Amino acid sequence: MAYLNAEQRQKLVDDLKGMPFNKAKGKVRGMDENARLVYYRNSQGVGRWLTRFDLPTLGTRVTLVESHQDNAKNGKIKSEFDMAEVIAEALADNKS
Repeated sequence: MAYLNAEQRQKLVDDLKGMPFNKAKGKVRGMDENARLVYYRNSQGVGRWLTRFDLPTLGTRVTLVESHQDNAKNGKIKSEFDMAEVIAEALADNKS
C-alpha cells in the first residue's frame, strides 16, 4: 500500500475526531498490520494525555490527544478522558 499524502492524512484526522477513544484506537491499529504503539496515555502536559501510533506501511504517525479530568463522587475519584484532538503527520520516509 502507498504512503498517505497530506490530503489523505487530513481525511483520516476528520474521520477520527468524532469517534470515542477506543474506537479511534481500534481503527488506527487496523489500518496497518505493522502498526506500532509508541506510547499509551503519556502525560506530556497538564490535562493532556497522548497516545501515539506509527503506521510504517502508510508512512504516517497518528497521535490521539485526550483531555483528562477527575470527578469526585461519594468520596471516590473517577477519571474521565475526552478526545480533544487528533494529529496525523508524515514519517521521515514519507515525502508525499
